[in-house]
Amino acid sequence: MPSRARTLSHVASAGSILKRLIVGRPFRSDTLGETLLPKKLALPIFASDAMSSVGYATQEIMLVLAIGGMAAIHFTWWAALGVCLVMAVVVASYRQNVRAYPSGGGDYEVASVNIGKDAGLTVASALAVDYVLTVAVSISSGVATFTSAVPALRPYTLEIALGCILLIAFVNLRGVRESGRVFAIPVYGFVLSILGMGLWALFRYLTGDTMLAATAGYHIVDHGPPPSGFLLFFLVLRAFASGCTALTGTEAIANGVPAFRKPKSKNAATTLLLMGSIAVLMFVTLTVLALLTKVRIVDPADGSLVDAAGKQVGYQETVVAQVASAVFGHSIGFYLVTFLTMAILVLAANTAFNGFPVLASILAQDRYLPRQLHTRGDRLAYSNGILLLAGAAVLLVWVFDADVTKLIQLYIVGVFVSFTLSQFGMVRHWTRHLKAERGAAERARMQRSRVINSLGFVMTGTVLVVVIITKFTHGAWIAAVAMVALFLTMKAIHRHYAKVSAELEVEPSPGNRMLPSRVHSIVLVSRLHKPTLRALAFARATRPDTLTALTVNVDDSDTRSLQEEWDRFDIPLALTVVDSPFREITKPILDYVKRVRLDSPRDLVMVFIPEYVVGHWWEQLLHNQSALRLKARLLFMPNVMVTNVPWQLESSQDRLNDVPLWDRAGGVRHPDGSAARHLESDGLSNSENVSGTARDGDRPGPAQ
Repeated sequence: MPSRARTLSHVASAGSILKRLIVGRPFRSDTLGETLLPKKLALPIFASDAMSSVGYATQEIMLVLAIGGMAAIHFTWWAALGVCLVMAVVVASYRQNVRAYPSGGGDYEVASVNIGKDAGLTVASALAVDYVLTVAVSISSGVATFTSAVPALRPYTLEIALGCILLIAFVNLRGVRESGRVFAIPVYGFVLSILGMGLWALFRYLTGDTMLAATAGYHIVDHGPPPSGFLLFFLVLRAFASGCTALTGTEAIANGVPAFRKPKSKNAATTLLLMGSIAVLMFVTLTVLALLTKVRIVDPADGSLVDAAGKQVGYQETVVAQVASAVFGHSIGFYLVTFLTMAILVLAANTAFNGFPVLASILAQDRYLPRQLHTRGDRLAYSNGILLLAGAAVLLVWVFDADVTKLIQLYIVGVFVSFTLSQFGMVRHWTRHLKAERGAAERARMQRSRVINSLGFVMTGTVLVVVIITKFTHGAWIAAVAMVALFLTMKAIHRHYAKVSAELEVEPSPGNRMLPSRVHSIVLVSRLHKPTLRALAFARATRPDTLTALTVNVDDSDTRSLQEEWDRFDIPLALTVVDSPFREITKPILDYVKRVRLDSPRDLVMVFIPEYVVGHWWEQLLHNQSALRLKARLLFMPNVMVTNVPWQLESSQDRLNDVPLWDRAGGVRHPDGSAARHLESDGLSNSENVSGTARDGDRPGPAQ
C-alpha cells in the first residue's frame, strides 16, 4: 500500500492528489456498517447543538428582559423554567418519533406520511433553513465568546467565523465517524467545564464566598419607559421565545437514526434522553449562576449599560465569560470555560453538517432536490450536501457580518415549524394505528405515546405562535421568506423530474419496441487519417441503410487535396462535400442533417464524430474544439444520435495508467458510495458515447 501511495503521489494529477490529501482514501461500500456510531460518539455528533445552546440561550433571555430595565431581570427565572418545561416535553415526544420512524426521515417523513406531501415539504424547507442558521449562529456565537477572552482578535471576528465553517466542513468530508472522534473531546470537555463550574460555585457559596460579575454594580438605562401590565407580559413572552433557542438541535437525532449502531431506535432514544437531561442541567446551572453573580448585559439597540460613575459601557462580555470570571477569577478555569464554550459553539454546527446532508439525500431521493445530493462521497458521507450547507452558511455569515444579535432573530421559527407539524403528525400516526391494534398492552403503550405527542403538539404550537408574534418584525420574516422560497423551489424541481419521467416512460405498446424504419449514418470527415478510418469502419459495422462521408468545404485547396487523397486510398464510399461560403462548419452540417430529417421524418440519423483522446489538459486546448458547438446543437434535434469514435493518442495511454480506478471517467457513484460504469436509470447519462469515452474529463470532438 505505501508503494502504491508513493506511485500515485508522483504520477497522479494535481487535483486527484489534493482530493486525497483533503478527503483521504475512499471507503468501500461494504464498509458502511463500520462507520455506524456507538452512543458515546453519537452524543457529541448529534447533541452538540442542543447542549451548546446554553452558551447563548440564557444570554438571549437576559438581553430581551433588559429592555424592561433592572426590575425585569428578575423574570429570567420564569422564562428559563418555561424553556426547561418545553425541552422536557419535546425530548419525550421525539423519543416516540425515533421508535416509530427509524429510517432517518425524521420530521419530514412523519409529516409526509401522516399529514401530506405539502406538510412534509414545509417541514423540510423549515429544517433546511434552520440547519443553515444553526451553523451561522453557533459559529458566530462561539467566535464572539472567544474574542471576549482574547480582545485583540475582535477585528477579525468575521474571518475567524468563515475559517471555522470551512474547517468543520473539511472534517465532515472525511467521514461521520472520524468527525465524531475529533469532536468528542471538546463536547465532553464543555459539559464537564459547565457542570464543574456549577459545583465549584456551589462550594464557594456554601463556604460564604461572594461571587459577583464585573457588571454586577452596573445599571441598565433603557431607551423608554419601563413596561408594565400587558407590555411586561409580552416582554417576558419574547424573552421565553428567545430562550427557546436552547431547543434547537433536538430533532437532529430523529433525523440521524440510521447512523446509530443496532438496535438503532433504542440507542437513538437513549442518546436523546441523555442529551435532553444534560442540556437542561447545564442551562439551569448557567442561568442560576448568572442571577447569583448579578450579570448585567444589554443590547445597545434597546438600552445602555452604565458603570457606577455613570459612564456608558462599550463592549460587553458574553454571559458565559462573565460567569466564569466571577466563579474562577482570571485563572486557568476562566480560560478553560471560555475556550471550551467557544469550541462547543463552533462544533455545534457539526449537528447541522450531519443532519442537513441526510435530509437533503432523502429529499433528492424523493425528487425534490437535485439527485446529486443523494450520492455518497469517497468517505461514505454525503459530500455534496456538506458542501452546499457550508456555502450557504458562509454566505449568511458574510452578509450579517457574524453578528449573533442579528442572526439570532432569524432563528427558531424553522425548528418550531418542524416541531409542531411533526408532533401533530405523530398524534395522527398513533390514532391510525390504534384503530387496527387489538392487544391491550400495545394499545395502552400507543395511548401513552399519543398523550405525550399531543402535549408536545400543544407546547410547540404555542411556542411557535409566540415566536412568530414576538420575533417576526425583528428579522424572523427573513427566515419565513426563505422557507417559502425553498418550498416553491422544491416543488418546481419535483415537477421537472415528474415531467421528464412522464416523457421517458415506456408505454405498453408494441410500436414502442420497433426499430426505426431506416438508419442514415453520417461520418464527419476533416482529414483522411486513422481516426477517420476507424469511424468509417465502425459506422459500416453498424450496417446502416445509408452511409455518408461528409466534409465541409471551407477552403477549396484543402478540399481538393482531401478528395485526391480519398481517391488515392480507394475508399469504397463517395465523399460528400457541402459548401460553406462563410467558412462555418457547424451550420452546413446542421443544415445537411435537417435535410435528411425532412426527407425521412420517421428515420434515425446517426452522426459519427472521430475524436482524439488526449492525456493532458493543454493538449485538449489544441484538439477537439470544433465539435463542441456541433454536439450541443445536434443533441437537441429529434431522432438524431451522436456517436463519438475515440482514437487514443500515446499520451492518453500514459494518462490512463496514472489515474486510480476510482477516479477514471465513467465511475459514476451510486448512492451507496460504489463506483461503476453505468447508465443512469433516469435517462440523463451521456448515452451518445457508444463505442468509448474520453479519459479523465477530456471532451470529445472531431479529430483535426
